[in-house]
Amino acid sequence: MYDDKTLALVTGGGRGIGLEVVSDLADQGMRVLLGARNPKHVEETISSLRARGGDVVPVEIDVSDTASITRAAEWVDHRYGRLDVLVNNAGIAGDQAAQVAGHVDLDVVRQVFATNVFGVIAVTEAMIPLLRRSRRGRIVNVSSSVGSLTRMSDPGHYFADMPGLLAYPASKTALNQVTLQYAKALRADGILVNAADPGPCRTDFTVGIPGVERTAADGARVICDLATLGHGDETGSYRRDDGPVPW
Repeated sequence: MYDDKTLALVTGGGRGIGLEVVSDLADQGMRVLLGARNPKHVEETISSLRARGGDVVPVEIDVSDTASITRAAEWVDHRYGRLDVLVNNAGIAGDQAAQVAGHVDLDVVRQVFATNVFGVIAVTEAMIPLLRRSRRGRIVNVSSSVGSLTRMSDPGHYFADMPGLLAYPASKTALNQVTLQYAKALRADGILVNAADPGPCRTDFTVGIPGVERTAADGARVICDLATLGHGDETGSYRRDDGPVPW
């Protein structure tokens, strides 16, 4: 199926912020590949999006499984021959108690990095040949402001009261560096690579945390903005919807 419709892949697209990104990009007229570990679990969701006129297609992809990533890339290549937008949204927080400094379970840290960092690299590497065939290649890595070294080291920021966690925040800091390196490497190809900070939103990630007012749709806004940047726009940035996030 070859046509000129913008084609986007969103990993972890079955719920939360990822689902809002899928919905928003579909509303903008894109054909959106909803990446999920088990497509059967998102059949009802996809039916609902299609009922609204969205061009949404399920894709089986587990970002922690190299074979699954390879199969997904081969499927996209065979069916569409290219990819225009990649949103690396899939991520996990990990067991908080098992990542507190001084009480760390290294298996938990490895699991978080396997998804949040190595998974992003693996998916991006698999999709780069397809993105290079696009006239408008865009990569958005969904990060978090907890990955900001500036904010984490500021005694006046509310992050100063957070426990010292060695998995999730550290994985997002690493992801920011990964974003910068891909931005450098792919600049000559015209592929823009940026990190998005959705901010704290009411999702599975924030259950039990008081004071979270932003919705998943609020968090998705900056991701979609970066996914639809024009030719010559920014690359290698770290942004929330209200502006740049300090590294």
